Amino acid sequence: MIMLMIRALGALAVLAAAVPAAAQETRVAVPGEATGTATLGDAAWLVGAWSGEGIEGAEAHESWLVPSGDTMVGLFVQETAAGGIMFSEHMYLMEQDGSLVVKLKHFNPDLTGWEDKDGMITFRLIAAEPCALYFNALTYRCDGEGGMVVAVRMKSPKPEPQELVFRFKRQQTP
Repeated sequence: MIMLMIRALGALAVLAAAVPAAAQETRVAVPGEATGTATLGDAAWLVGAWSGEGIEGAEAHESWLVPSGDTMVGLFVQETAAGGIMFSEHMYLMEQDGSLVVKLKHFNPDLTGWEDKDGMITFRLIAAEPCALYFNALTYRCDGEGGMVVAVRMKSPKPEPQELVFRFKRQQTP
């Protein structure tokens, strides 16, 4: 268990070292603010495979399946500079109480989890706009023709907010 925590902290340190200077893409919910209203139909543009620039310029990939009931399942893979797996995420984009939430779990290259067995990270929707979903500390938005930006606000000891920004292009299906 201690080794797992040390590995997770090491991976978080890599993430923290890779973030830009200040947050510009993400939004943070105001306490007591109403949750944004949306359905999976508002997220239909996410379906498919995306690849592009991730942490420290290394390749990153994200894929979203068509909805199964009230849930879309997604997978994210961040590669190392050498082309191996740095970490991955298993994601659910779910309808909940007239809105959307993203729930995810992180995994090391050996498939050990970062979060506790029953734990996960949850992002609740703040606002939905055409081709953009703004969750608390997580953004998905279109970027030009066939592009997508995904940004996540990271916890940091720095006083200004820190973000990881991923720039993807939609991949053509074979």
